[in-house]
Amino acid sequence: MALERNTFETITPSRFITFTFPNPSNSSSLLRVAVLDSPLQLTDSPRVAAMLVPIHRESDWIFSTESGHLQLLLSSPGISRLILIGSDRSADAHHSPPIYHRPDQNGTSCNEELGVSEKLKPLLLALSPKCCFKFGIPEIPILCYEDNVVSSVVLERCVGSLVGEMVVEDVEIESGAGEVSKREFRRRLRFKRMPNLVQTEVRIVPKTGFGFDCVEFGEIEFRLDNSVLVHPYLVPMVASLSLVASCVEEQIRSGFRPKALCLGVGGGALLGFLSAHLSFQVVGVEADGEVLRVARKYFGLEDGEHINVHVGDAIKFIEKLAFRVNERTAGSIFAYEVEDGSESCDMGDGNDVHTKFDVVLADLDSSDAGDGIIAPPFEFVRKHVLLAAKSVLCDNGIFAINVIPPNRSFYTTMIHEFREVFHELYEIDVGNGENFILIAVVSPVASATSDCENSFLNKLRMVVSGAYLNSIKKI
Repeated sequence: MALERNTFETITPSRFITFTFPNPSNSSSLLRVAVLDSPLQLTDSPRVAAMLVPIHRESDWIFSTESGHLQLLLSSPGISRLILIGSDRSADAHHSPPIYHRPDQNGTSCNEELGVSEKLKPLLLALSPKCCFKFGIPEIPILCYEDNVVSSVVLERCVGSLVGEMVVEDVEIESGAGEVSKREFRRRLRFKRMPNLVQTEVRIVPKTGFGFDCVEFGEIEFRLDNSVLVHPYLVPMVASLSLVASCVEEQIRSGFRPKALCLGVGGGALLGFLSAHLSFQVVGVEADGEVLRVARKYFGLEDGEHINVHVGDAIKFIEKLAFRVNERTAGSIFAYEVEDGSESCDMGDGNDVHTKFDVVLADLDSSDAGDGIIAPPFEFVRKHVLLAAKSVLCDNGIFAINVIPPNRSFYTTMIHEFREVFHELYEIDVGNGENFILIAVVSPVASATSDCENSFLNKLRMVVSGAYLNSIKKI
């Protein structure tokens, strides 16, 4: 389909157009051009920026899908139109190598690598809206995407009934610099609906007999190393357990395992860590059964004596569970209602989920890429959901939730909703400029940070950075 000459003269929110264009640096090749207008009405003087796709990553969902493009745009504040330009490799897509290696740029920038920065200027001006020319010819910055991926290999692509297409991949990432640098390998799970967000990440190491110096994807086998949590917000989420250390210690001394409910399983790294390293009895809830299959096959999730996983919607699950807990409490008055349609949540006969929990941990993100990367989803921050969560907690329990706020207003509203239900609130700033861990407690916290006799707290200090334990603040 031919493009009209005036197609790009105005900003049309959320409009996404892709086309091919002759490469000005190589007449025998084509460029793939994608133009996305922001869904947000920014200013009367829109800003345009271009981004060059890294060589050999043209097929990555981050650069080849509208959802990936949208996340790139939303992570570039103040940009009204983002123009993405990369080599068109559609002709050899079926023959592209399965293993990606970052090109050795020898000190050159990605602009110089493509050799098109200046030659693209007429195209970029033609793709800019008329209003950008009010005060002369505009400057259009060319952005260069950079991340820490050195090489990668796709292990499997599959489709979940709810999350859609997903990919499991092993990656080598940059770690350290200079003399202290070492090779670091991870296994990742990403969803096509939000490819810029790594849903699950665990460490992998070469199997016995292989040194790191000779490691190459496709040539050796890796094994999982679940002794550490590498996802940036999981460690501070575990650090929140220090607030219930005294109660957990009492249970352990009485011969009982503390109990955790995890809303959102993904690859299951958090569930396995809680069970193996902190002796928790864990119940997990995941909306998509295919995600659980992937978690078992690639990320070491094991259902067993101390881990019990259910397929279902987290909100419906916790409301059903709260209903059952309250049903067992004589004369209880329900402070919330279970919504219609909750039968879609598989809880079995309920005999295996019949108790209250010491901690509820929620790691849920919005399923709508149009909202940007948001956690938790808007529908989760509702009073009836928070009341349900409180109902399934012990008297000294805590509710810790991973938060990626789209703006300050969202976070302020969320804190207000939690204050209406819980006794006290605490917060951990993950320190990546994105995530916060919000912690709500049912009862006032009994300080145990100075209790040298608390074996659970001592164990927690061994597996969690002291910086996170010390950064928990009351809000």
